[in-house]
Amino acid sequence: MKDRKAVVRFGSRSAVRLADLAQLVRAPAALSVPGDVIAGATAAGRPLGARTFGVIGSSVCLYWAGMALNDYADATVDSVERPERPVPSGRVPRRTALAVAGGLTAAGLGLAAAAGGRRSVGAALPLAGLVWAYDLKLKSTPAGGFAMAGARVLDVLAGAVVPGPGAESVGVALRRAAVPAGLVGVHTGTLMALSRHEVGGAPVRVPVGTLAVSAVTAIATAVPVVRGEAGSAAKSCVSSAAPSGLVAQFPAPLKGVAVAARSKMVRTALTAAASGKFRIAVTAAGALAYLGTYGTAQARAVQKPSAENVRRAVGAGIMGLMPLQAALTARGGAPAVAAALGVVHPLARRLARRNSPT
Repeated sequence: MKDRKAVVRFGSRSAVRLADLAQLVRAPAALSVPGDVIAGATAAGRPLGARTFGVIGSSVCLYWAGMALNDYADATVDSVERPERPVPSGRVPRRTALAVAGGLTAAGLGLAAAAGGRRSVGAALPLAGLVWAYDLKLKSTPAGGFAMAGARVLDVLAGAVVPGPGAESVGVALRRAAVPAGLVGVHTGTLMALSRHEVGGAPVRVPVGTLAVSAVTAIATAVPVVRGEAGSAAKSCVSSAAPSGLVAQFPAPLKGVAVAARSKMVRTALTAAASGKFRIAVTAAGALAYLGTYGTAQARAVQKPSAENVRRAVGAGIMGLMPLQAALTARGGAPAVAAALGVVHPLARRLARRNSPT
C-alpha cells in the first residue's frame, strides 16, 4: 500500500514527510513564542494589530529555524545520544535540515521587515544572529545559556518596538518592556541550566537552584500587580467619596447635578476596581500555573535528578513559559488577552506529548 502521508521534495532525490519536518522544528513548541511578543507589546502599550501578528510570525519562523539548525549541528552527537531524531534516523537528510533553517531564517527576517520596517528588523536581525551563533558555536560554551536567554529577551523587545499610530519612541518602549523581558530571560536561563543534563542526569543542586529561581520569578511577576491594584482601588474609593460632604452645601438647582456627577464617579471607581480585581486574578493565576507546571516538574527532578526527569522538566519549562507570558501580559494591562493565552496552554501541552518540544 502506498504511503499517503504528505511529503515535501527537496531537489530530485529526496522526499521528506511533513510529519518529520514538524518533528525537526519541534512544531508545537512554537506556541511558546507568541506570548513573548504579546507581553512586550502590552508592556509598551502597543495595540495587538496586524503588525504585531506579523512580528509574531517572524519570531516563530526564527524559532523553528533554530530547531532545524540545532539538529543539523548536532547530527553526530544525536546519532549516539538521540538516534530517534529525524536527522540521525535518516528521515530528514542533514543538508535538508540546513536548508530548512536557512529558508525559515530568511522568512523570519522578511516578515519582520514587512510588519515593522527598520524597527522590527533591528530586533529580528540580532535575534537571528544569536540563534545561528548558539547552534553553530556557543552551545557547548559558558556563553551558550546567555545567548539563548538573550534570544528570548529580544523576542519580548520585538513586540515592544512594533511601530504604528501612537507608538512610543524606541527608548521609551524598551524601558517599559525591560521587566517582562528580563523575567523571560531569567526563566530561559533556568531551562538552559537544566538542558545541559538531559542525557546524563543532573547533580541535585541544579534543579534545586532552578526551582528557587523559578519561584522568585513567579513572585516578581505577581506581587507588584497585587500591591499596585490594591493601592489604586483605595485611591479610587477615597476620590469618589470625597465630594459627598459638599453636596449638601450646593444651591438647590445644582444638587441634582452634583448627585449625578458623584454617582458617575462612584460607578467609574467600581468599574476600575472590578477591572483591577480581574487583572490581579489573571496575573496570579498565570504565576501559579507557571509554578504548577514547571515548578512541579523541577521538584520531581530534585527528588530524583535522573536524565528522564530532567528532560521532563525542560519540556515542562518550554510549555510552562506560556502561563508566565500570560501573567506578564495581564501585568502589562491586557488581562483578557492574557486569559486567552492561558487557554492555549493546555492545548500546547497535549500537542507536546505527541511531538516532544526538546
